[in-house]
Amino acid sequence: MAVANSLTKAQKPKFTAVINSDGYKRMINNTLGDPKKASRFVTAITSAVSNNPALQECDASTVVSAGLLGEGLNLSPSPQLGQYYLVPFNDRKNGRKVAQFQLGYKGYIQLAVRSGQYKKLNVLPIKQGELISFDPLEEEIKVQLIDDEVARENAETIGYYAMFEYTNGFRKAIYWSKQKMESHAEKYSMGYKAHKGYTFWEKDFDGMACKTMLRQLISKWGIMSIDMQTAVDNDMGVIREDGSVDYIDAPAVEQQTSADVSDNNAVDIPQESNAPADDFETIMGDGNGFES
Repeated sequence: MAVANSLTKAQKPKFTAVINSDGYKRMINNTLGDPKKASRFVTAITSAVSNNPALQECDASTVVSAGLLGEGLNLSPSPQLGQYYLVPFNDRKNGRKVAQFQLGYKGYIQLAVRSGQYKKLNVLPIKQGELISFDPLEEEIKVQLIDDEVARENAETIGYYAMFEYTNGFRKAIYWSKQKMESHAEKYSMGYKAHKGYTFWEKDFDGMACKTMLRQLISKWGIMSIDMQTAVDNDMGVIREDGSVDYIDAPAVEQQTSADVSDNNAVDIPQESNAPADDFETIMGDGNGFES
């Protein structure tokens, strides 16, 4: 992906100037192949960056690469829609700030629905007093949900349930206790394990947990469209100019893919991570974003 030459911090122009430069315009037009679509993309990404001051300090190529991935998946970067997020990070190893592509749980739902294979798809936090039983063999859950929406919203979460049913009748469901989810978060998010308050696990644990449940469910048992596979492969990644991906905020694991790991580990381990987790640090911007 051809982009403008890197500039020193003192020389670094505003993102709006960079993305509207001739080099970036050509690259975006060539990638999207439609001037009107390219114009809409520039407007959407510029808006996303202007709403998060930390993104304005990021390497423009990483912002554009992440945005083009989202555009290719026909997902919106709008925080209100929650489909995908541009998350700023400090790349201490290379002395720069970068933007990470993070798929939101609503993005998972969108991509699954588009496949036309799913009759039902649901993910839900289970609150204190609601769970009667969950049978892991029959994958059947019995709950008595709190009727009052406000009371339910404020009730303590004790676990998470996710399920799908194909149009052909095949059905799969999983349930994780909150304790299991917390162990998962501590294992696969260095920032959350440190409990310094800057991770999205700490800012919206239930939202992060819902994404993890869908990722566990769909990536292991669901039908993976090409778009879904692309999204999963690039999730939590900083996309380089050549299309390769640096995965961050997770332990490096060699020679292991999502198909090789156990139920506790599946799909949240990046393959062939090129950068140690402690070389990156989340930059707290507007607080919109999710890890997996």
